[in-house]
Amino acid sequence: MAGLKGLKKKRRIQLIVFAFVLLAGSAALIGYAFQDGINFFRSPSQVVSDPPRENEVFRIGGLVEKGTLVRGQSETITFKVTDTNKSVPVSYKGVLPDLFAEGAGMVGTGSMQGDTFVATEILAKHDETYMPKEVVDALKEQGVYVAPSQ
Repeated sequence: MAGLKGLKKKRRIQLIVFAFVLLAGSAALIGYAFQDGINFFRSPSQVVSDPPRENEVFRIGGLVEKGTLVRGQSETITFKVTDTNKSVPVSYKGVLPDLFAEGAGMVGTGSMQGDTFVATEILAKHDETYMPKEVVDALKEQGVYVAPSQ
C-alpha cells in the first residue's frame, strides 16, 4: 500500500509540473503573437521626434491639415496629418471613408517610407463631434484640444 500512495503522489506532482509547463508555454506563445500585432497610436510630434524603424507598422492619428488634401488622377491620395504642432505627410492608395475631410480627426495604419507615412487603412470620424480617443488625448497633451460645442 505504501508504494501505491507514493506512486499517486509522484503522478500528481508530474501532472502539476506538466500543467505549469503547458501554461507557461501558452503564455509565451500569446506574448510572441502580440509582439507584432499591437499597433500603438502615435501623434505626428512623436513620429517626428522619435522616428519609427523602417517598415514598422504603427498607427498615426491627428487632424487632416487644411489645404493639404490632394486627390490625384489615380487612386493615390496625399495629405498631411497634424497635431497642430508638427505635420507628417501621408500617402494612401484606395478609397477614403465618406466622412473623411480636411480639419477632421483621423487614424491611419501603415508604415514610414522615407519622410512619408504610407497608410494601408484610414479611419475617419463618424459624425460631426467624434474624434478618436487617442487623438483627443494627444491634442490635450499638446494643450490645443477644443471640445466640440454641444
